[in-house]
Amino acid sequence: MDIRNVAIIAHVDHGKTTLVDALLKQSENFRLKSDQVSELIMDSNDLERERGITIFSKNAAIEYKGTKINIVDTPGHADFGGEVERIMRMVDGVILLVDAKEGPMPQTKFVLRKAIEAGHKVIVVINKIDKPDARSEWVLNEIYDLFIDLGATDEQVEFPVIYASGVQGKAGAEPDLSAMTDIEPVFKSIIDYIPSPETDDKKPLQALVANIAYDNYKGRMAIARIYSGSLRKGSQIAVIARNGDVRKATVSAISLFAGLGRVDVDVALAGDIAAVSGISDIAIGETISNIENPVALPPIHIDEPTIRMVFGVNTSPFAGKEGEYTTSRNIKERLDKELEADVALRVDLTDTNERWVVSGRGELHLSILVEKMRREGYEFEVSKPQVILKEESGKKMEPVESVSIEVPEEFSGTVIEILGKRLGVMKDMSVDRGMCKLEFSIPTRGLIGIRNVFLTATKGTGIMNALFEGYREYKGEVRSREHGSIVSTATGDTNNFGLTAAQGRGELFMGSGVKVYEGMVIGANAKEGDVYVNVCKTKELTNFRAKDKRLLDQLEVPRKMSLEDAIDYISDDELLEITPKSVRIRKMHLTENDRKKAQRSG
Repeated sequence: MDIRNVAIIAHVDHGKTTLVDALLKQSENFRLKSDQVSELIMDSNDLERERGITIFSKNAAIEYKGTKINIVDTPGHADFGGEVERIMRMVDGVILLVDAKEGPMPQTKFVLRKAIEAGHKVIVVINKIDKPDARSEWVLNEIYDLFIDLGATDEQVEFPVIYASGVQGKAGAEPDLSAMTDIEPVFKSIIDYIPSPETDDKKPLQALVANIAYDNYKGRMAIARIYSGSLRKGSQIAVIARNGDVRKATVSAISLFAGLGRVDVDVALAGDIAAVSGISDIAIGETISNIENPVALPPIHIDEPTIRMVFGVNTSPFAGKEGEYTTSRNIKERLDKELEADVALRVDLTDTNERWVVSGRGELHLSILVEKMRREGYEFEVSKPQVILKEESGKKMEPVESVSIEVPEEFSGTVIEILGKRLGVMKDMSVDRGMCKLEFSIPTRGLIGIRNVFLTATKGTGIMNALFEGYREYKGEVRSREHGSIVSTATGDTNNFGLTAAQGRGELFMGSGVKVYEGMVIGANAKEGDVYVNVCKTKELTNFRAKDKRLLDQLEVPRKMSLEDAIDYISDDELLEITPKSVRIRKMHLTENDRKKAQRSG
């Protein structure tokens, strides 16, 4: 069977997953079973469904007129670039999906750059043309400009254009929804424009492991693109590690993708994307080769991490009460498991065996890992995210991001002021239909903790996207937090009397009847510096009846802090206590004596 290997790339929320679902449902070999979810089939992970984004790359295969199309659904966020870079090695072409109103966005640029660098041909699909404010012609001009800016070849710039409404499962060569009937024009453009894999079954076996999957019966499976030769069930193979070491293994089973599932086969040929079982220690980036003459494929290049956090065993007074996995061994094993599947992640030891420095591509990359571990029953603590600095030619260098912002024009001045305080330099500004588009270059340090400030300043109407630009000379100190914390001085249950006293100092994160401990952060101080309050204090009882004005005032509704809110909020001397049930902010040194000792020693 003829084969096409294609990835679908797009910015977050441009309808990529919806279009993949439409392709699956209208393919010749896919039938939706009653027990399968009828929408967003590819977003199968709970986190993906909740956030509406693709985090983990997934495979599917469909048939169209005798051709097998392997589809790889890829993340649209640069923080998951480790996934994107691997996928570019699995495919021979890409579909670039762009919203008919918004046009190409920053994350689109990141993924498209990777595809162009890989030399892939690109099919452009302008999606959501059914939007009342769609502007397909303007979007197409923006895409041409983007291709030129990214250094695309003349051949890559001459891309076919398909207009679509993914949610309706329709596409066509012109932006006329009434003339469209189905998604077939997308299938046809894949067959006509994306090249079939260059293969040679007679050459020695070479297959690159680009992903890892797990099966309850087969165990660990390598998702590999076969470049040459053939892979047979029961055969002995050589596995070449990234460092060049060679070891032997036996293939116990081979599966090829069909629809959303896999079917077992005895042999997989060059050009196939196969799931290979029987190699228990297989890792991403390794080469499966011929045992007589093992030859490695070029390794997968992954950009270096830019952000790090310290993960450690929970040391709070509430440690061990809510989590299932709490020991250093549990946490270390979980981080090691993540390393096997996430090549963009790095874990380094510290001077103690109860803490690890975990480095990733961005704040979202690390917060997703924290959330996954929390949901799996792990209890631990993490520090404030820190940027990874470098030294080049005797100069201190730091990561810098290119930030694109879209806000109503009335908020543009406030946004410029916020980013200016964080050492942001405005590169471009334009106004269209009452919306202001701003382009900034800003140190990654300046973006840590900015999300809530930005959303509050724009009343939730602003859109901000950041893209790693590179390392630049250190730009000086950034004042990213202009408030302190309200900290509990006692251990016990909060009550209205104690909280009312604390409420006058700023904004509370919790209401009455919540268990707290000394050194736990219970709110944000309106001014700089921390303030310490006994929120467990009760009113003294006397024989006299008296009106207490403070108790006549009602407590305001506390601000609910999500995991990402808490990561944005914490300062250098604070930690996050993560459990399956709670996310608590605490001081690194809980008692006043401990804080004084730390100040003297520091």
